[in-house]
Amino acid sequence: MKVTFLGTGTSQGIPVINSKHPVCFSKDKRDKRLRVSIIVEWNNYKYIVDCGPDFRYQMLRANVNAINGVLFTHEHSDHTAGLDDIRPYSFQMGGVPIYAKQRVLTNLAKRFDYIFIDENKYPGAPSVHQNVVENKPFLLGGLEVIPVEVYHGKLKIYGYRFKNIAYLTDVKTIEDAEKEKLKNLEVLIINAIRHKPHHSHLNLDEALALIEELKPKKTFLTHISQDLGFHADVEKNLPENVFLAYDELVIEVD
Repeated sequence: MKVTFLGTGTSQGIPVINSKHPVCFSKDKRDKRLRVSIIVEWNNYKYIVDCGPDFRYQMLRANVNAINGVLFTHEHSDHTAGLDDIRPYSFQMGGVPIYAKQRVLTNLAKRFDYIFIDENKYPGAPSVHQNVVENKPFLLGGLEVIPVEVYHGKLKIYGYRFKNIAYLTDVKTIEDAEKEKLKNLEVLIINAIRHKPHHSHLNLDEALALIEELKPKKTFLTHISQDLGFHADVEKNLPENVFLAYDELVIEVD
């Protein structure tokens, strides 16, 4: 199984428009972060998790010629605003399968009504096949995918476990029953937005405490803001099995 980090930044990305923060002027490629997203690959299947406003460029940069579908964690714009850019894949394969909570699908159908309608549909609009994700395992490409329900502030959203890799972003808290789904992981991918506390995201200390509790073999931190600091500086002070993710990083797990 292979995971490619398409983006590792927060809702504004790095650099942030008109920001004078030193990280925004970094020459380190790892400090340039598009909006958060991954592609997960196994046995010739390719699934995207979230398609934010940088989706088009992310697909071009990673040379992704085909996908099998898109999973959504939640409805916020930095995770969904690129939905229109699935058009080339829709022209290639027909309706693109999308997977999300019913609440998220309803939200997308309102915002992107021209994609979801069937009557008098504009010929150039993409099409989707909606799949409601409930909080129970489902199959994709012969692989069991386990939704993990977490809280983004007060909003219930999903992370996903693919075999021994779990992807959680925009987490603030996780109930004990959901933590049980995160045992015996080879790789945990989880958000760590900054050093200071945040009302709806884990900060670095909270993320590290959760990692210590869950005890995955390796962890990669994502959904990173400029306020976390320079990639090279932050990584020096992390535990030996915890790493900062960066755009275009590829990890593979048996």
